[in-house]
Amino acid sequence: MFKGHFLHTLDSKNRISIPAKLKRFISPAAESTLVLTKGVGLEEVGHCIDLYPKDLFATIEDNLSKLNPYNKNHARFIRTFLHSAEEQTMDVQSRVIIPPHLLEYAKIEKDVLILGSLNKIEFWNPAIYEQYEKASLDSFENIAESVMQINGPIS
Repeated sequence: MFKGHFLHTLDSKNRISIPAKLKRFISPAAESTLVLTKGVGLEEVGHCIDLYPKDLFATIEDNLSKLNPYNKNHARFIRTFLHSAEEQTMDVQSRVIIPPHLLEYAKIEKDVLILGSLNKIEFWNPAIYEQYEKASLDSFENIAESVMQINGPIS
């Protein structure tokens, strides 16, 4: 599972290096193919880019196919999530190209905050992530309480 945070910089070809501590969790089944798509943030603050190894993204697609396409929210989520998804191959230097439309969506220009987040990697504009953290910090305790009630305590 992906975890940790790293600050990297886009190169002139919009490539970002995947940190070694995260790369080791990309399974051979992914065949160095990664899927980038729109991530969720806060509408008033900004968004991130989600990166999934190809094999994990296939599981997500399978789960999405079980949603009701006639449910307005399901259909909109599927459409938004998948229409922005792009496969990219990681090169031998562990770099991946971030498509321009996703860079624009996440307002990433040069510096990239890379976050490990269980089954995915998130790319954030560092300034937007800082605003996101401030906007959601007050409610972290409430969120933790709610999540822990559902899944039980972490020990």
